[in-house]
Amino acid sequence: MQRRQALSTVCKLVGSSALGVWGGAAQAQSQGVSDSAIVLGQSGPFTGPSAQLGLQFHIGAQLYLEQVNAQGGVHGRRIEIKRLDDGYEPERCVANTKQFIADGVFALFGYVGTPTSLAALPVATAAKLPLFAPFTGAQALREPFNRYVIHVRASYFEETAAIVRQITSVGIKRVAVFYQNDAYGAAGLEGVQRALKTLDLEPAVVGTVERNSTDVTQALKDILAVKPEAVVQVGAYKACATFIRLARQQGYSGNFYNVSFVGTQALLDELGSVAKGVSVSQVMPFPYSPATPVSGEYLTALKDKRGLSPNYSGMEGFVAAKVLVEALKRAGRGVTREGFIDAIDGMKNVNLGGFPVDFGPQKHTGSRFVELTLLTEDGRVRR
Repeated sequence: MQRRQALSTVCKLVGSSALGVWGGAAQAQSQGVSDSAIVLGQSGPFTGPSAQLGLQFHIGAQLYLEQVNAQGGVHGRRIEIKRLDDGYEPERCVANTKQFIADGVFALFGYVGTPTSLAALPVATAAKLPLFAPFTGAQALREPFNRYVIHVRASYFEETAAIVRQITSVGIKRVAVFYQNDAYGAAGLEGVQRALKTLDLEPAVVGTVERNSTDVTQALKDILAVKPEAVVQVGAYKACATFIRLARQQGYSGNFYNVSFVGTQALLDELGSVAKGVSVSQVMPFPYSPATPVSGEYLTALKDKRGLSPNYSGMEGFVAAKVLVEALKRAGRGVTREGFIDAIDGMKNVNLGGFPVDFGPQKHTGSRFVELTLLTEDGRVRR
């Protein structure tokens, strides 16, 4: 009753044109946008053996959004993230996604992992809910093209191609693959196979580990039996670190290569002095020095945060939030979900502090940047 009276009063005071304005505002508010806030939903592993991936991405995003909110937000609205723990399990991620839909969030942000993001994808798409900057490089989230999925990072195919180029450039041909037995691991394995095939090669042997497990006994036995010259790993940091430690204990001296999702700093922390000879492909700017303007922004934001150190997962969250805010600015005060996606489509060749992104109506992967880094036994990451 009060709502009808308010609408009637508006129409009498300023004419029928106000009805369209009020209706547009009501539509925006029904999509997770209020007069004072835009609310996002993030599902990720905030507990369990992969927790550092979710926690660090979230912290990085919050660092950037805190700065934006302190300056008045975007068009007068704060950007807020609701987060729900899924433990890196697809079923829990689906339940979280349904909860976010029921809560009326504006978009899903920074989902962590391939199996979880894939499980949430049909639910989000059916609701026409943007899935922005999932922390995964899986091709299955990129093909076929989906208007409601927006990637900031390069793909696993691009990462594994860079890894294989590096390995084979020094004459190595006998390559093993240790991968997580799920959609994430399968995506990485396929990437390695595709890259090797262009050179008329194939993996010498493969070994698997279950998600959220560190039982690598059989994989270690199978892989070391063929004496590979290098091992490409596609897993989370605890399982990969366990494999590396045990392989070194058994005398294996070859190099290990990981894709970015492993969690570089978390892997380094797990390995300690055993990190020597381990490489990680990266899809984000170097976070440990102000090598780019955005790296400098990230380090400045971290300066007064006790107990927090720079890392690639945090940088990815920071960059994802920066791209999101840029799109929201372009979408304007009357932003809707569809208008937000249209704004992203218009972000062609946009340089965000040394991290260029290039989107389009049929191009929802903003970056193809990949570089390899080397972990050192004294706890550092070298480019």
